[in-house]
Amino acid sequence: MASLQLRRESSMDQQESPRSPEAKLGMKVEDLWGVQEPKLSPNEKLNACFESIPVSAFPLAPQGIEIKSDASLAEAVQILAQNKILSAPVVDVNAPEDATWIDRYIGIVEFAGIAIWILQQSEPPSPRSPSSPSGTYFAVSINGMTSAVGLGTLGPEDASITSGDFFEALTSSKFYKNTKVRDISGTFRWAPFLALQKSNSFLTMLLLLSKYKMKSVPVVDLGDGKINNIITQSAVIHMLAECTGFHWFESWGTKKLSEIGLPTMSPKEIIKVHEDQPVLQAFKLMRKNRIGGVPVVESGGKKAIGNISLRDVQFLLTAPEIYRDYRSITAKNFLIAVKNYLEKHDKRSPMLSGTVTCKRDKTVKELIQTLDSEKIHRMYVVDDDGNLEGVITLRDIISRLVHEPHGYFGDFFDGVLPLPENCRV
Repeated sequence: MASLQLRRESSMDQQESPRSPEAKLGMKVEDLWGVQEPKLSPNEKLNACFESIPVSAFPLAPQGIEIKSDASLAEAVQILAQNKILSAPVVDVNAPEDATWIDRYIGIVEFAGIAIWILQQSEPPSPRSPSSPSGTYFAVSINGMTSAVGLGTLGPEDASITSGDFFEALTSSKFYKNTKVRDISGTFRWAPFLALQKSNSFLTMLLLLSKYKMKSVPVVDLGDGKINNIITQSAVIHMLAECTGFHWFESWGTKKLSEIGLPTMSPKEIIKVHEDQPVLQAFKLMRKNRIGGVPVVESGGKKAIGNISLRDVQFLLTAPEIYRDYRSITAKNFLIAVKNYLEKHDKRSPMLSGTVTCKRDKTVKELIQTLDSEKIHRMYVVDDDGNLEGVITLRDIISRLVHEPHGYFGDFFDGVLPLPENCRV
């Protein structure tokens, strides 16, 4: 009876103030929560609630940005950076007007794929697979950059190979300006991409964003063959932040991180880059481990001095001149240069907030509210001395919200086209 009263009071609180689309969605979950069988666990109740709501109910993102397949890589970087997005669908310029969605799009280009492309240019060509003349010429012409930059680790002794003018040379080269988005399709995760129909459930979407490691999920309209919405991990976290006060959220959100098994890793398992290592090492680690960001740790210590994410590759490409005065672009120099640049051009950038950390006794609700307000994708867990103890990502949080029932997806993935043979993601 007490829980029912709490649910009614929290619902009334939500009704007394203007409700956002996300809060209205939370109200829908609240209504479903109240009619679930009492014998179900809270986690099972949430699964049942989210399975009952179609993804068409999720608030629409601002008008979607699409990139044409014949756009240059330089143009794609500018579009992503200016719109402050991590990825965008790529439209095949040769597709007919009445094409289905699977023929209309060739995939989704991400900063992750662009980072991989950069790393490919810095690697020596394989003796077994001849590279293109343009690629070979470019690689040889940039300050001997091709030496020792495979998938191995770059240490402080290698910092000189990423001299301050490397990215200026890269972005001013004809090779960079003439490379088309379609030319890096081998870096796309899905071919063209995995999409949901508007009738698919919230649960399906949440599982794809967590267990199946998708950064965003396109929702297609089969009628007009176009993308109707793109749901990101950040959008889901924002929705959860707007649901404070609802009984279903409070029953889960008031738990401490340690109670729901976060962080999932030990200090020894944290993937990190040291401040005196080349910045490219950060992107190499992200590529090798398929993660979205790494902490920058002080030399010889365990404290994080900053964070580098895949999104930050834009600063290597859109403002390469800011590194001109550096003898080498180490992770620390990269953070300093970007901070100075943002203080002049974008004082609202999350990167100016410094490293955001928390302790294990923080609640899930507090964590979600911080991630949402700071517009960041990961939180670093530290001990009382400020030493790194773990990392919690948006995906980690969503994965603790729902679980995959046995046999849930069935043959769902059978229709997904295989990855291209040359895919290196």
